[in-house]
Amino acid sequence: MQHEIIPTGRKALQINLDSDFYGTFAEIGGGQEVARHFFLAGGASGTIAKTISAYDKSFSDANYNDNKSGRYVSEDRLLKMLKYEYHELVGLLSKKKTATNFFAFADTVEVLNYSKTNYSHGWMGVKFQLHPNEEPNIVVIHIKLLENEAQLQQTTLGILGVNLLYACFKYHNEPVIFLKSLTNNLTRNRFRITMIHMSGPALDYVDNRLLAVQLVKNGMAHAMMFDKHGNVLPPSDMLYKKNVLAFRGSFRPITYITRDILRKSHELFEKDEDYREENTLSFSEITLNNLLSEGEIDDGDFLERVNMLNDIGQNVMISDIREYYKLVEFFSQFKLKKLRIVMGVPTLEKVMDKKYYKHLRGGILEAVGKLFPENMKLYIYPTLQKDGSYMVNSKNIKMDEDVSLLYEYLLKNRFILDIKSDMSRQLHVKAHDVLKMIREDNHEWEKYVPMIVAKTIKEKGLFKK
Repeated sequence: MQHEIIPTGRKALQINLDSDFYGTFAEIGGGQEVARHFFLAGGASGTIAKTISAYDKSFSDANYNDNKSGRYVSEDRLLKMLKYEYHELVGLLSKKKTATNFFAFADTVEVLNYSKTNYSHGWMGVKFQLHPNEEPNIVVIHIKLLENEAQLQQTTLGILGVNLLYACFKYHNEPVIFLKSLTNNLTRNRFRITMIHMSGPALDYVDNRLLAVQLVKNGMAHAMMFDKHGNVLPPSDMLYKKNVLAFRGSFRPITYITRDILRKSHELFEKDEDYREENTLSFSEITLNNLLSEGEIDDGDFLERVNMLNDIGQNVMISDIREYYKLVEFFSQFKLKKLRIVMGVPTLEKVMDKKYYKHLRGGILEAVGKLFPENMKLYIYPTLQKDGSYMVNSKNIKMDEDVSLLYEYLLKNRFILDIKSDMSRQLHVKAHDVLKMIREDNHEWEKYVPMIVAKTIKEKGLFKK
């Protein structure tokens, strides 16, 4: 689906000349980069009621945080900014401008500091009407800034802010175009969108989980996360200083083996001395490659998989990350306490196969170095030997001779640990076998799927195609 890429200045001018929209700009941390575009475009008096940069924390607290607590660069602070500015705007002007659609734009951002040692990110949002006197809609995004200079980051913020405001007014009923338009006049190596949320009377049709998938599909994010209630949350908020257990799979469907993997890996994690239940997150990860394995993404299929994983208490992650060492690098940027990645024996064989790392200058040595930082371990779930004669685990798996010493080092230093399983009677049945049974109306599939999952599959007629 194509849309016209309009220069930033022309977008700002179009909004300025449209007498229906009138509002305020409140920007913290990155300067007044968004408002500046509207002043430079000309005709700003048709759009701007007020601009403010509450740069000093005392002014920010006075306007947006009565209890003087909480982080300044956070979703909570952004929502308080939008609420305050929108309420003030409507309270002052609604009786004078009865045919006007009011809006409040806000951002709170931490750009790169002088020493370039901080995490550059921010929150940006718009609270806006599409018809006079109606309840407002809200769009909120979280962004990670990638450029290595503060001035470049400020430039990106200004363009992105104009794109966001323009999209709210022009593309609110076309969510795919809405998302793509946010990158107009920007290259994707300048920022990542790590969360988006839309709500309001004109946006009730939007499922924010599907927006998250589109962000990954369009290369605007490497990964998006949903908590166990299905809410889209930014990785920086979910993961910071947490213990993380991650298991990659298709979950199509969730089987007893899947549930056993999740439970037994969690039990293994609990044996760590500093394990704390309240500080530990378990993720089921679905790769974009998995979602696209049968062509275009089936929205309904994806949502049902997320719902079923939520039903068994799982947080969910969708990513475009193929290599496991890159998955570790992704998680590690959030200063995790401990990371445990769960995989089966067949996947471990591939992870330790040097042919997959020919693109790296250091080959498998480089990959292993990235895969196993100090706080990382692999948990390995067993499989049956092809003839069913014995269980294969990390101790008796066969490795190529030229990587066997490297593998022994990982085993002896407990970077690789086995998950105990008493599910040997079902290990021969894979998820794709169960899926085939469902499609062929072979009711034997019900023996391999937890009751809560089987009930959902039957009630909703899932996985028939």
